[in-house]
Amino acid sequence: MSVTLRALQTVVPPTILVQEQVRDVFAAQPGLSRLAQRLVTASFNLSGIDRRHTVIDELTLDSDTTDPQFFDAATQRLLMPGTRVRNELYIVEATKLFVEAGRRALAACPDIDAADVTHVVTVSCTGFYAPGPDYMLVRELGLSPATQRYHLGFMGCYASMPALRTAKQFVEADPNAVVLVVSAELCSLHLRTSDDPDTIVASSLFSDGAAAGIVSSRTPLPGELALDLDLFETVITPVGEGDMAWKIGDEGFEMVLSTYVPHIIDEHIEAALAPLFARDLSLVAALAPPAAEPERELVGAAVGGLGTAPAESPVSVPTGTPAGVAAATLSSAIAHWAIHPGGRSILDKTEAKLGLSEAQLVPSRQTLRQYGNMSSATILFVLKAILDAPATADGERVCAMAFGPGLTVESGLMTVSAG
Repeated sequence: MSVTLRALQTVVPPTILVQEQVRDVFAAQPGLSRLAQRLVTASFNLSGIDRRHTVIDELTLDSDTTDPQFFDAATQRLLMPGTRVRNELYIVEATKLFVEAGRRALAACPDIDAADVTHVVTVSCTGFYAPGPDYMLVRELGLSPATQRYHLGFMGCYASMPALRTAKQFVEADPNAVVLVVSAELCSLHLRTSDDPDTIVASSLFSDGAAAGIVSSRTPLPGELALDLDLFETVITPVGEGDMAWKIGDEGFEMVLSTYVPHIIDEHIEAALAPLFARDLSLVAALAPPAAEPERELVGAAVGGLGTAPAESPVSVPTGTPAGVAAATLSSAIAHWAIHPGGRSILDKTEAKLGLSEAQLVPSRQTLRQYGNMSSATILFVLKAILDAPATADGERVCAMAFGPGLTVESGLMTVSAG
């Protein structure tokens, strides 16, 4: 039985932040040291972002808000509201995005009605309230009051991956299950001016958006492209616990996003992928054809130094296979790579380390350029971009990866499925 992700839909709020304009505002804030001003300019210029979206409509240079709480357009000063003010806005605006994304997903799946939904899985790390977004989806979309509801909160940028894995497990346990997965993040609520380098990096990257999809065992309709959810893996890197973190402060949530994160990913991304690849028999065939020599090495040790796969794993390649050859074979076996665009340097490191082509990173880079980093919702935007690409074809493999606090790496293998 295949478990399939269908009807991926995305939503962004209407207010657009132009990166160059936001850079100039942040760099001009009073009290910044000269070093901080230079860091602001460098971080924004090198972000790979052209524009972002926000639910804070007063965050524009021409705002005429009479009682601003986040940005005074007249003086171009960033204000510092307390956590309560930020979270109250989250309750109102996140609910709108959750409901709209869920409504669009259901509308894009004409063979599934609201009454068919058995489970709701919501994802967010940028605010809290109860009854929460899972409850609001049931109420606003007319789902059954008996719908089972689950919320994955405060996990960070990787959280949509375990949400999809959880949805897959529900369907495997009950083939009649229909799971609505919705992620919404309002990262812009927590942006702030600061001399701290981690805060400056976060301010140059994060934005708002939502995405939703439906997971079930139902076959896609004729002409529809969807994603079969094949395998998922979780890996915690040996280092990085303090380099990516998310805490609640008096003036909003405080992001720690160290400039060391791209280096951590560069050092450990291959080992993080090894257990995922070690479970996929089609990659065994690609990396170890039947005529290969009897003496073998584990795929984890051969694909660009992917680390060590479990000793009992059947996945291997011929002894002596050059890492570059194995990596090239793997790159051709997996047509599409959905890499969470945590920042441009992360994508650069991933592309170089895994030997990917520029074309394979286009969906991630375009998502970053057009929307910024929307935390957990971002990987769903990337997957939608892959499905919407004209060249995407039935049967092609997709490898998805997202990174978050810990440093945690969530990965998954998927297969494009055509109705």
